[in-house]
Amino acid sequence: MEFLLAVILVALLVGGLVWWRRESTAREARNLADTRADAQRWYERLGGQVMNLHGDSPAVRQALVDAGERYNAAGGQLEQARTVQQYRLARETALEGLAYARAARIALGIDPGPELPPLASAQGAGQLTREREVNVQGQSFRAGPQPGQATPYYYPGGRMQGRPVPAGWYSTPWWKTALGAGAGVLGGMLIADALFSPAFADPGYGAEAGGQEGFGDGGGDQSGDFGGGDQAGDFGGGDFGGGDFGGGDF
Repeated sequence: MEFLLAVILVALLVGGLVWWRRESTAREARNLADTRADAQRWYERLGGQVMNLHGDSPAVRQALVDAGERYNAAGGQLEQARTVQQYRLARETALEGLAYARAARIALGIDPGPELPPLASAQGAGQLTREREVNVQGQSFRAGPQPGQATPYYYPGGRMQGRPVPAGWYSTPWWKTALGAGAGVLGGMLIADALFSPAFADPGYGAEAGGQEGFGDGGGDQSGDFGGGDQAGDFGGGDFGGGDFGGGDF
């Protein structure tokens, strides 16, 4: 009798384990399928934008070139993706491309469409709300919240060498140089330091005023700080171009 009970107990345990493994496998498969479908949906939406948008201004052309590059990159990622994380990376690339396509629509003066899901890479970076111009090693660099002849390069926000860089329009794609190596990194960081340094601040701007008028809230409860947390104006908790970011006219 005891032997029979033991056999039944073992059978129940084995059956439960088999059921749990099947459910776990099915759940993972559903999650993978859902993530793949979500990435595919954003990728197809980006393709429609890339094919249907056209413009002659430098800002529109450049934004569409960047959107097209992300479209090609996302397509390659989708073809090679086999895991949830890989499909999420493809989704992020497609969303970044859509951010450029949305910028192109703004430059064209048409409805930019609905807001996009936030980019993971741009979390806490904020966005430009004021124009500014700086001089670095004899060269002039501009940045602002709107496209123009002098600022045709859009950047959706992100981090360069660990430093937050807000979304906006720039006179040159200096962040591409900063992602390189050697002297390119130094040059890109010099530009970043100049653009975001409080040495170029308007007199009388404190942390709160600078946060309200210098750049948009990057989400969460930054309340004027540019990197999250409770620094109240400190740029990402570090000394980006001098430390206190809120005093700038960015």
